[in-house]
Amino acid sequence: MKTIMLHVHDDAEQSNRVQIAIDLARLEHGHIACVQVAAVEPYVVDPYSGLFGIAAIIDTIHDQDKLARQAIEARLRREDVEWDWRCFDGSVVETLITQSRLADIVVVSQPAIGRQAADHPLPIVGDVVLHTSAPVLVVPSGVGRFDVDGAAMLAWNGSAESAHAMRLTVPLLQRAACVHIVEVTDDTPGMPANDAATYLARHGVPCEVHDWPAKGRRTSVALLHAVAELDAGYLVMGAYGHSRLRETVLGGVTRELIQSTTVPLLLAH
Repeated sequence: MKTIMLHVHDDAEQSNRVQIAIDLARLEHGHIACVQVAAVEPYVVDPYSGLFGIAAIIDTIHDQDKLARQAIEARLRREDVEWDWRCFDGSVVETLITQSRLADIVVVSQPAIGRQAADHPLPIVGDVVLHTSAPVLVVPSGVGRFDVDGAAMLAWNGSAESAHAMRLTVPLLQRAACVHIVEVTDDTPGMPANDAATYLARHGVPCEVHDWPAKGRRTSVALLHAVAELDAGYLVMGAYGHSRLRETVLGGVTRELIQSTTVPLLLAH
């Protein structure tokens, strides 16, 4: 994965996102595309704020973004990785989706649960995942390391989404010590997990297939238990959902894993 798109936003998890992007760039001498979006849209469309007040607010936002950029660029220079910087004003989600068209992977942070604070990562994961063609790496809160060489886990249900996620992440899965293909037992028909194992084997990926009984648990809970028991360093799965006009609707399993994962989560729709 040569082009790593990094969402830049001055929040409490930014340092961890930057480190994950650096780790990915070092795998194959990759390039980090830093995308910084000044969220000025709410002020621009507010007809009740005076023009002078709006301009002052936007100037303050740009000044803060400039300081964040200087700090991150200084860090990237110390890490000796390649990067470029792209600054925009407007919608964060729409900009990230547009800029991700030629990205191999997009790095964002897990949104906080409950009321949003100023230093929380933006709650953008669902919209970005469902509208970009690149796999999206969701970095959990407090996680600043991506163990590419350890065990990985692929959540499998035979669907087009899970197959798509597997194909897009083969370059990472090829580096894993082992890929655990986990299928939580349900009544949904699909391609057998052994077919996924055969596909990965052709790419030189060692893997094991697990039929994981739900035992009355929600699928998301069963998958997280499997991650823990198999000691997987990250989880790959297909993202399910659709969009109604401007409202993004995520499937229950996808939404719950985005909120509760404790390991890096790679999603593809």
